[in-house]
Amino acid sequence: MSLQVIEAQTGENPVATILVMHGLGADGRDFLPIAQQLDLGAIGPVRFLFPNAPSIPVTINGGYVMPAWYDLLGAELIKREDETGLRKSQAAIEALIANEKARGIAANRIVVAGFSQGCAMALMVGLRHAERLAGVVGMSGYLPLASQTATERSSASQGMPIFLAHGSRDGIVPIDRARASRDALITMGLRVDWHEYVMEHSVCPQEIADLEKWLVRVLG
Repeated sequence: MSLQVIEAQTGENPVATILVMHGLGADGRDFLPIAQQLDLGAIGPVRFLFPNAPSIPVTINGGYVMPAWYDLLGAELIKREDETGLRKSQAAIEALIANEKARGIAANRIVVAGFSQGCAMALMVGLRHAERLAGVVGMSGYLPLASQTATERSSASQGMPIFLAHGSRDGIVPIDRARASRDALITMGLRVDWHEYVMEHSVCPQEIADLEKWLVRVLG
């Protein structure tokens, strides 16, 4: 599976890549305006990649076909997971990372990020990638295949910085699910920078400001 990708650069000859996965039913354009709000001048030129998820039937939405990284089999999110879909999207995102390496961006200069389903994919890929990435950004999402992650994750991910942000009023991915994911990652030895905001299933200005500081720190 190859993915259509929207690409944007802050300047010529980028020194880092930030790969951003959108949420269920959205597309790569969803986070383009947010990326444009980030002041990453201290890092140097940055390339943003916004891949479009494939359109598939989504069980929780009555089989309606929409952009999704994997099928959602129930509102509980983790009791029944679409492992096949998760791994298929993982392979497609890994191909994008491989392409960035071929373009001259080292793994430790690549951040994988995502919102909701995209957060799940960022964690899925970032923890299993053979080389240590610069970091993982997870917004309003959760850790997929949590019971398998400790044994499947790459040893290269040890100590890798992770930015996790979530709304305390999130009615789509409950805050308790996000906190459990945070705790699981910390137990595995990951460096989790946790941010909780009074918001629903969305992104807020303070979150963008906090993310900007984190990106400058891990890529600066």
